[in-house]
Amino acid sequence: MGSGPREEHAEGAEGRRPRRRGRGRLRLLLLLAVLGSLSVFAATVWLELPVSKPSPVVSVPEGIPGRQERLARLAFTFNGFDVSNTTIPKSEILPGGPPRDAIPSIDKPKFLPLSDATYLRDEDQILGFVERGVARAYPLRILVWHEIVNDIVGGRPIAVTYCPLCGTCMVFDRRSEEGDLTFGVSGLLYNSDVLMYDRQTESLWSQLKMEAVAGPQVGRKMRWLASEQMTWAAWKERYPESEVLSTETGFQREYARSPYAGYESRESTYFPVPKHRDDLKNKEWVIGVVLEGLAKAYPIAELEKMGSAPLADTLGGVSLRISYDAEAQRVEVTDTGSGETVPSVRVFWFAWQAFYPQTELYAHE
Repeated sequence: MGSGPREEHAEGAEGRRPRRRGRGRLRLLLLLAVLGSLSVFAATVWLELPVSKPSPVVSVPEGIPGRQERLARLAFTFNGFDVSNTTIPKSEILPGGPPRDAIPSIDKPKFLPLSDATYLRDEDQILGFVERGVARAYPLRILVWHEIVNDIVGGRPIAVTYCPLCGTCMVFDRRSEEGDLTFGVSGLLYNSDVLMYDRQTESLWSQLKMEAVAGPQVGRKMRWLASEQMTWAAWKERYPESEVLSTETGFQREYARSPYAGYESRESTYFPVPKHRDDLKNKEWVIGVVLEGLAKAYPIAELEKMGSAPLADTLGGVSLRISYDAEAQRVEVTDTGSGETVPSVRVFWFAWQAFYPQTELYAHE
């Protein structure tokens, strides 16, 4: 979202009218194209710039310069969502660029046997989920364009979610007391992380906070489910009889490339994020775990120092075993008492410390 690659997601958005500056931007594009100085990528971004419905007149605090004033004005519209009862600061709910659903969730996913997934490379990252003997893989090269897949695996309704800005892949149970929820992309961000919404009540849900932050469901926690992130090669070896998400999503997207190319290698973020801790660089990868209300981060660089030996640790009174396979790029966190897999997430440090400023941080001795 925002003044960059997330604007590409708005392709096909409905109910739009051109902004006043739309023609000017198009003329500028044509001129730059004639001069041969505009890349294909930039042209795609600008030509597909999302255009939302007119924003209502809002008051913006005085003294906010330029771009911040524009962001503040857009923030007060909240893409049509009611945030009157929000549990997070309204000023920190930012518009990402596209309106709601311009980044379309996949609600009727199709799957292929592994042998038919010729669009994938061995080094590609996938998010895997297993339930009652049913194993499915969701490639990040598809998730990056959709961010949410509403699926049913082994009889369990789940939401497969991915925020490219925070690097976070997380799976949640969609069941609620009122029935199964269906999630979409709101077009809003909190701490640079995707705010989802459920179509049944239009409540806003924070992925990394794992709860509803506005709307009728406010305060309700999400049930985080254990999933597996690894390379495509590792998944094929581990689950040879599984299925993989098809590129037949019902939408035309360039699944062969990522609109976020180069984002991971840059220290900066597209959107402002509070910096509570400077222990690590912004884009350093950590494995985040939350147990009994306590959070802990395990830097991938520290786990690599362990080699093939698993790490024994304790969090919230729970004894854990953290195993890391560098070749497969796979981490597994296990409760050694019950033998069950503990949910964990691979995440950029800037995002984890923003949501969990009191997080513990593992360091290999």
